[in-house]
Amino acid sequence: MLHTSTILKASAADLSNQVNFNIVNTYDEATTSLELMKILGFCNSKAGWTLLIAPAQTINKSMLDDFGIDINKLLVLKLKDLINLEHTLDCALHNGNFAAVITWPGILSARQMQQRSLNNSETALFCFKEVCKLPMSGVAH
Repeated sequence: MLHTSTILKASAADLSNQVNFNIVNTYDEATTSLELMKILGFCNSKAGWTLLIAPAQTINKSMLDDFGIDINKLLVLKLKDLINLEHTLDCALHNGNFAAVITWPGILSARQMQQRSLNNSETALFCFKEVCKLPMSGVAH
């Protein structure tokens, strides 16, 4: 049975006033991939870049092409290549060049999510919750 995923607004008291913070729940690799493509499509229609912070081999060009995602507006950073994750996130959220920042399951801890200040940011933050083992080995290759 295929489970559907949802985008939930953060419900923690610390995050309730941050309208651009979205927690994405998925249940398996297939729904994670599908939800990621939906979010990328949504973000692609906005002005600005979309930053995806993810493990290596999470997505490939053919997946993006299949969903009509403009790769010229997408910046994919591999977690292993980042020196300072929190600094990179904060810069992307506040420099005005990004429409959205998307993090893969397990990238941000609950503490790191709570510390992101989105009060003065027009950038949306989408955080996938870690509920299945990723990256998507079969789908992404």
